[in-house]
Amino acid sequence: MEQQWPEEASTIAVDVGPDPIAEIAEAAGPLALEFVEVARLLAGETNVTGVLRRIVEAANRVVPGADLVSVTLRSPSGYTTPAETHALATRLDEIQYELDEGPCVEATRTAGLGVTFCADLGGECAFPRFGRAAAAVGVHSVLAVGLFPHGGDTPRMGALNLYSREVNGLDERDRDIALVLAAHAATALASTLACTAAELEAAQLRQALNTRDVIGQAKGILMERRKISADEAFNVLREASQSLNIKLTQVAKTLVDRRAEI
Repeated sequence: MEQQWPEEASTIAVDVGPDPIAEIAEAAGPLALEFVEVARLLAGETNVTGVLRRIVEAANRVVPGADLVSVTLRSPSGYTTPAETHALATRLDEIQYELDEGPCVEATRTAGLGVTFCADLGGECAFPRFGRAAAAVGVHSVLAVGLFPHGGDTPRMGALNLYSREVNGLDERDRDIALVLAAHAATALASTLACTAAELEAAQLRQALNTRDVIGQAKGILMERRKISADEAFNVLREASQSLNIKLTQVAKTLVDRRAEI
């Protein structure tokens, strides 16, 4: 016998529960979601400048006390500021580079978390020369976190720098946020640098293979035309390179390209 369903069954609403995305957003809060968004944006960056720009923009948004943000990068030739939110941040960094004193320099040398902080740059401060210079242009507190923030080895690759125009303008919560952002920055930066190095190595390998191929072709042409050995053919190419002051690869390429005329 056919089952008879109640006529009103077709109008019964099904309760699927609350929106899971909304629940996650409410539980995580805007700051956690901001970190998720930062991670997503960093994953899409393929160059160092893009990574650093994303980080300083994010820090300026999510660190309540940060009026100015910059990133210091350290190399064998010294320090640079490749990304900042304001020209004044770059100038403050440069003062520290010139003096070899200040939080953004010290953070690259500090073990542990790599956090360097000064709440009153115009008052008692571990960096008196930089502190006076910063206070003179209206910046009164600073926080720098080394990249990598949890690395045991120093010096580090650089630092994330946050400046406030207020005395005590940066607090412990700002420090915690900066640590998370610095970890994001360091991880993305290391990954990007590794990719860049791999791409460069691949390009150099391709160039080396191409060079070997063209020299081999030129040697083959000389061996066939002059009835000489491989070593003798290479010596001919080398002597032509020296007498014409042209790279051996270019001599070989010219011979290969114009073999019908020779």
